[in-house]
Amino acid sequence: MAITMTEAAASRVKQYLDNRGRGLGLRLGVKTSGCSGMAYVMEFVDVLNEDDDVYDINGLNIIIDAKSLVYLQGIEMDFAKEGLNEGFKFNNPNAKGECGCGESFVV
Repeated sequence: MAITMTEAAASRVKQYLDNRGRGLGLRLGVKTSGCSGMAYVMEFVDVLNEDDDVYDINGLNIIIDAKSLVYLQGIEMDFAKEGLNEGFKFNNPNAKGECGCGESFVV
């Protein structure tokens, strides 16, 4: 498993989970969407699905389903603030390109 998170991303996810006050962890996945074909999905997890795997990444439970894992191998999750904008960024070695707005990618 070669999925990593920067300290900034781990700190922000931990803050979100602490503020929420419950849950098993954070789901990281992909779905068909956008102009390039695939988009990242993040959501809180309260109940595991049958095809979920749980990974301890920087002390956090990151839940990834089997279908998404293929597209996420080697990914680095980061969190950045740029001026008034802030958000998670994904450095994915599997991505062959992104759409102009950066919301979706193609493999």
